[in-house]
Amino acid sequence: MYKAYKFRMYPNDEQTNLIHKTFGCYRFIYNYFLNKCVEHKIMKVFDMCKELKEMYIDYPWLKEVDSCSLRCAIFNLEDAYQNYFSKRNKYPIFKNRFSRQSYRTNCIRSSYKGKEYSNIELDLKERKIKLPKLGLVNIRGYRNLEVINGKIVNATVIRETTGKYYVSVVVDEIEVKKEEVVPKKIIGIDLGVKDLVITSDGEKYSNQKVLEKHEKRLKRIQRKLSRQIKGSNNYLKTKNKLSRLYSKIKNTRKYYMNEIINKLTRENDIIVSEKLDIKEMSKNHHLSKSILDASFHQICLLLKWKVKQLGKYYYQVDTYYPSSKTCNRCENKTEITNRLEIREWECERCGMRHDRDINASMNIMFEGLKMHYSIVNI
Repeated sequence: MYKAYKFRMYPNDEQTNLIHKTFGCYRFIYNYFLNKCVEHKIMKVFDMCKELKEMYIDYPWLKEVDSCSLRCAIFNLEDAYQNYFSKRNKYPIFKNRFSRQSYRTNCIRSSYKGKEYSNIELDLKERKIKLPKLGLVNIRGYRNLEVINGKIVNATVIRETTGKYYVSVVVDEIEVKKEEVVPKKIIGIDLGVKDLVITSDGEKYSNQKVLEKHEKRLKRIQRKLSRQIKGSNNYLKTKNKLSRLYSKIKNTRKYYMNEIINKLTRENDIIVSEKLDIKEMSKNHHLSKSILDASFHQICLLLKWKVKQLGKYYYQVDTYYPSSKTCNRCENKTEITNRLEIREWECERCGMRHDRDINASMNIMFEGLKMHYSIVNI
């Protein structure tokens, strides 16, 4: 099983210069072969790697950087074309130096006189990582981890638009088969805009609306950026401010989501949520900004991943399951809840008064329970 560990990097001035040179060489190789593919015909990876060896004569400055990263640029170009032909993505575009920069390098191992050597090594006790050409670089992250079990496959060095450096290390771990948890507690969750997560236990997690809180400042900085001369020092300073603000929004949202998901997965064995069609929901222009800000899809992905790690169960009910319309006591359906402003309603058959969201989460829970027993009994 491949698993990625992301660390914050603190390179010195010499290492920073070499990282930037590698970014430039990586972009050059990627754009050079993409241009050839556009003008003539799509080349095979073998032919591109063969030509890369000859390019060292015409472009001797390519020798200054890690050779693995240049070959990875070719493999990434091939992946981009594969995604295009499989209709997973658009046609590959040329890379520029203004967006997020990154390069990947592969881990190469060898042995000499019974001792094993590797060009990528991770030392979590000393908080250092050894990378090709860069040497030892200081890192931070995973404070509670002393060692990573598994073989390092590759490492990706990233420079965010905020100016921070990260390294993502992919490790081939031996997948330990977790014992299936005997379910003792089940919970249904309803995702919403007013409250982000509503559970069948009656607990509500408020929607922080992070984008809305910073929207005024975002508009002001974007307005200022649009007036400045593109490429000037002031333009770059304002762009950096904007990047830092977007990073703050992303990290705030991510931290809050992880807080909720950790609590739900720790306390429950079966978690059931609804499968939402975000693309269709975002067509509502009155709610589209709030829906996209809530990141429903990301919550479901994190839940799915976390539950798998813990050996628990996660189910998603059908998109069109009428969870808000159905009374959880007598299963009577109503059309009152078609209007979003109706937050509470009374069942016409049994007379029970419902909170719209809690009732929906309870129906989702019951539906998930049916799904679980239908799978277990097969």
